[in-house]
Amino acid sequence: MKSHISAFSNSIVILCSSSLVLSAAVQAQNDELAVAKSSLEVIEVYAQKRAQAIEDVSIAISQVKGETLKNQHYKDSTELSVFAPNLKISQNAAEGTPPAVNIRGVGLVDYNTANTSPVAIYIDDVAVGSASNQIVNFFDIEQVDILRGPQGTLFGRNATGGAILIRTKRPEFNESGYLTAGIANNNAFNIDAMYNNQLSDKTAFRIAINRQDYDYSTNNVFSQSPTAGMEQTNARLSLLSEFDGVQLLLQGHIEDWQGIVQPVGNIGIVADPLTGELCSPSQAGSTNCFDNFGFNDASDDFYTVKVNNDSPHKTDGKGLSAHINWQLNERNEVVAISSYNQLERTHAFNCDGSPARLCEGNLGLDTHLFSQELRLQTQWDEHTLTSGLYYADESIKQNNINDILRDFRGILAPDLTATFFYDNQIDTQNMAAFSQLDYQLDSDWSISVGLRYSYESLDYDSVAQLNVVVDSADLAGVLVPFYHVQGQQSDNGFSGQFAVNYQLSDTTHGYYRFANGAKSGGYNGGFLSSPEQAELADYGKERLNAHEVGSKSWWPEQGVRFNWAAFYYDYNDQQVFMNQPSESVQKPPVQLLENVGDSVIYGLEAEIDYQATDALSMRFALGYIPHAEFEEFVDPLGNSLTDNRLPFTSKWNVSAGVEYRLELAGNPLTTQLLVDYQSEYYFDQNQNPYAMQDGYSLVNGNIRYQLDNLSFVFWGKNLFDTEYSNLKFDLSSFLGMLEDFKGEGRRYGLDVSYQF
Repeated sequence: MKSHISAFSNSIVILCSSSLVLSAAVQAQNDELAVAKSSLEVIEVYAQKRAQAIEDVSIAISQVKGETLKNQHYKDSTELSVFAPNLKISQNAAEGTPPAVNIRGVGLVDYNTANTSPVAIYIDDVAVGSASNQIVNFFDIEQVDILRGPQGTLFGRNATGGAILIRTKRPEFNESGYLTAGIANNNAFNIDAMYNNQLSDKTAFRIAINRQDYDYSTNNVFSQSPTAGMEQTNARLSLLSEFDGVQLLLQGHIEDWQGIVQPVGNIGIVADPLTGELCSPSQAGSTNCFDNFGFNDASDDFYTVKVNNDSPHKTDGKGLSAHINWQLNERNEVVAISSYNQLERTHAFNCDGSPARLCEGNLGLDTHLFSQELRLQTQWDEHTLTSGLYYADESIKQNNINDILRDFRGILAPDLTATFFYDNQIDTQNMAAFSQLDYQLDSDWSISVGLRYSYESLDYDSVAQLNVVVDSADLAGVLVPFYHVQGQQSDNGFSGQFAVNYQLSDTTHGYYRFANGAKSGGYNGGFLSSPEQAELADYGKERLNAHEVGSKSWWPEQGVRFNWAAFYYDYNDQQVFMNQPSESVQKPPVQLLENVGDSVIYGLEAEIDYQATDALSMRFALGYIPHAEFEEFVDPLGNSLTDNRLPFTSKWNVSAGVEYRLELAGNPLTTQLLVDYQSEYYFDQNQNPYAMQDGYSLVNGNIRYQLDNLSFVFWGKNLFDTEYSNLKFDLSSFLGMLEDFKGEGRRYGLDVSYQF
């Protein structure tokens, strides 16, 4: 442990030294070689619920503009990893299930539709709520701010790891619009359209529509299964009115998705089903390895699967929000935000990855979220005081089915071939009061102090029934009660931050920040295989204390921006989804969501943007987490997790981008290349070598050509067809295999856009 800390301290010293050396080098650069001052823009962020220059905020922040997302054809929030160090997001257990979001080792890898991520996602200052709402399609986006570290003051609950702030484009007082149509491989087609106009001198509206239709790159050779793919339609209507001192923004959105879910792969780990001899982790999933029933897909091609994947998906979402900004006087502004969102979703799945009927089911979900925030922002001289009240009421109704070993009904014992129907009603209410003071002590020093008090109550009602065979002549079975658990829990507490910002020079700010946050407790609405599990399925809140030191430098004349940060986390009562073998090898694994005690995380990160010339710009980001481990802990089944690395947490991650602009036939041509590297990581808390992802890189790029009002974008994602998995879910003790939720293969296409 001492050697780790010593190496970490040395790394901080190196980063500090590098910052000073870079500062001196840039300052010494010949002015004749400098780029124009406007080459590197001021980055404006909303990390403290108001527009600020990124250098003035004592928070590690990365930003991506909406145009970048559109040009590279990034579809949704699961593709943001390339834009920030120590950020990892994936589709988890296939598109349509809650994504896995992880910032600096803080995240949750759980497909349970009732859970909430410790990383909050906001759309236009409105929290999206539970994790099922965190798949956000990108269309007509202004920018995305990625905040790393606890945001427990202004953003409150469930922002232990950080927050992702998505800001859509506002209506403007002119007539404008665009229509984009595109085609791509995998039978993909998309339409993106926007129209903006003013209704009067004081009112304008904006409507944006996005349509996507595509197949998945996985090749399912089971002929009886339908083609897997998704059709998604999303739309947003915004109305902006400005009166004397009052601004009103009304927004409404809808989403309609339907299709067949991405088929899962079967990673067999059994070399000989008769003897039970296992394959090595490097051999697992090859044609020499099988599941417990002697199956493999007979192909060593990564994207080839053979599974009865008649698994439909349907999503219907809608929501309304109202934003009022009332400028009381020169110093005081009142902001009121009201929102209501509803999401209905059904997601069928096959978890055995084969033509057999061994593990199938459906995740049904109906969520309703109402939230209200009222805040007063007072500014005088160079000081700002933000105070407010927050209320949220979220209702989650689950209707889940898991059908186990149906092909062995009437052969195996009835309790081994049951169909589980597990329905949950979970109602959560949250109330909070918060205040943050940003105070400029003098021309060089400023402080930020914030405090938030939160109270949360949760009621749950969990009902399960089993369909079991009582007569081998009647395989349809009968429905019998399994368990009925009701309960409630509540908690309250304070979270906050203290930050000091010092202007080291005209171009560099240094800062220290202490912040803490909490993720609320809840009830595990996932698959529970016994009444005893159901009785113990509630869990408590987790808490995180974070120390961070860093600097932010900006040399606009030289076109250089350099930010770095070092952090140390003390993580208490951490909530971790655990997938453990059942006591019986013929039963599904035990799935727990528990407070696993404490863990310690520390690491470094750095970002540099360089506008080398008017035509060439580059960016580079590095994340390093040498230590992200559980402290001493033994789970309820007696398995020791002590010193195990946290799931879904790479030691290294590196991203880079380069953009070059030139003229072709008198019109601008822009090329862009983006690379994201993640070192190896585990998918579960057991450090299971079978459930591990080797390090991999994704390379994306695009070429854009503007011809008057027409633009042409050739884009590609995963250009080298890198093979990687979003999740490997361990069912080896049950079926002798792991579910393989494969990442998408190479995608490429052409978008043509007309702007007016």
